[in-house]
Amino acid sequence: MTRIGIIVGSTRPNRNSEKVAAWVHSIASQRDDAVFELIDLRDFPLPHLDEALLPAFGSYDNDHTRQWAGIIASFDGFVIVTPEYNHSIPGVLKNAIDYLYAEWGNKSVGFVSYGMAGGARAVEHLRMIVGNLHVADVRQQVTLHLMTDFQDLTVFTPGDHHLESLDTMLGQVVSWSAALAPLRAVPVP
Repeated sequence: MTRIGIIVGSTRPNRNSEKVAAWVHSIASQRDDAVFELIDLRDFPLPHLDEALLPAFGSYDNDHTRQWAGIIASFDGFVIVTPEYNHSIPGVLKNAIDYLYAEWGNKSVGFVSYGMAGGARAVEHLRMIVGNLHVADVRQQVTLHLMTDFQDLTVFTPGDHHLESLDTMLGQVVSWSAALAPLRAVPVP
């Protein structure tokens, strides 16, 4: 069965990403075409890039890196839930992505973003980042607006109109993950 990780892309106190990721997970778990699991970056306190540049697959110096690599390697695709901070992604998310290379390769990813502009600018940056890692990003994304999908900027109240976009994006991630499975058997250059 295809395994999709839903990455909670912020570790800030009082973060909204945990609520958004739980919503994504609750909808995704109703599907029967994949298994969906939450991956909370708070559970992986990675220091700022303390590994050698692009080590060989699995040959890491630190236990925290080996643990993170094992988690990422175990999934076929991902949904990244990210806020938009200063027109980009949270530093902790960029650090977590940059820790690895080969473990990301030949997988698919979809995005659920939120912010004053729906987090669209954060996703623009993520698309460039994941493309360099041989990750196929799907076209459909879910953009949540702080002014309309959150009460007082903190209480998550997504509109039902997001369900169709979320379902489409999840379907694309699952389909692309399955299509890329043969490539995952070949090491990423």
